[in-house]
Amino acid sequence: MALRLPLRLQPQIAIQSLWCHAPPSFLAPVLASSHLQFSTTGSFARNILQLKKRKKQHRDPYTLRQVEARRDANLSRQAVLKEQWAKDLGDPIRGILTPFVESFDTEVPQEASQDPSAVSLETVKASGDTPPPSPAYASEESLLDHGIKHEELARSLDFSRYLTEPLPPPSSTIADPDQEAQTLERWEKRDAIATEAVQRIVSLTNGSSKHRTKKNIERIIETFGRHNTDQILKPKGPSVVKLNPLFPPQEPTPRAGPDTGSSEVQIGILTAKIRVLADRYEGRNRNDKVNKRNLRLLLHRRQKLLAYMERRERGSERWQKMIDTLGLTPACWKGEIAVR
Repeated sequence: MALRLPLRLQPQIAIQSLWCHAPPSFLAPVLASSHLQFSTTGSFARNILQLKKRKKQHRDPYTLRQVEARRDANLSRQAVLKEQWAKDLGDPIRGILTPFVESFDTEVPQEASQDPSAVSLETVKASGDTPPPSPAYASEESLLDHGIKHEELARSLDFSRYLTEPLPPPSSTIADPDQEAQTLERWEKRDAIATEAVQRIVSLTNGSSKHRTKKNIERIIETFGRHNTDQILKPKGPSVVKLNPLFPPQEPTPRAGPDTGSSEVQIGILTAKIRVLADRYEGRNRNDKVNKRNLRLLLHRRQKLLAYMERRERGSERWQKMIDTLGLTPACWKGEIAVR
């Protein structure tokens, strides 16, 4: 591999080679020629700067101040436009907080009225001494943990109450009313403690993040699945397709089961998972490289699905409902998404 020399050294090497291989009588007119007088880039740049400096010195000071004022005004305007553009795009990770997205944390329905004496999940996270939420949450949640339904829970509690209720005395003549009242009072306390314990166990607010994510995915499928939305939302506008009379269009294959593979369902599932990872990545876990990489992968996957759905749906009702419900902003699918 040949060594390439800088341009400013090539004339000197050429002169040395001519001096070694040619007689002095041949080199005399060559050395006197003006073609060997080269100027380097550094000296040329310095000459340009000196010329600009001299030209600036002879300019009117009032004109110079006008130029500087216009430049400062342009820079400030660019900063304002950049800030406004970033504000219009929104947050590429979280977007806009909506009631549907906010309910991912507790699974409490949006229209349910909370008990004032109940303890919220944020209070439990902030203070380790605070007890878990009260059983009022279990009675107001739309979904319970471990796949239990409200009817099954109520039926089980009634049956356990029936089994543990103290039996009446065989004869009323030998019964002690005070003792019966004390026994009934102790049973009421034990039954209330057992009922509260069962409601705390099945409450999704006290469940793990994995169980809440599973229930959130079920809610997303029921909310955005096309097996439900096809009956409510209008389809997108028909595209121009040239029909071939020899090959008539085929009927679409009927759907078997709930819709889990459409773009809006996958975007909703990714949004729920992104919220969990974003909450875990904040604060003192900023150096968690594994969660940072997983969060970046989910964001880019959602960005591709959003760009694809925007191109296919062309602003249909399905697209608008998904954007409004999940609180997604243009920054979620436009431009570069960086996780810092």
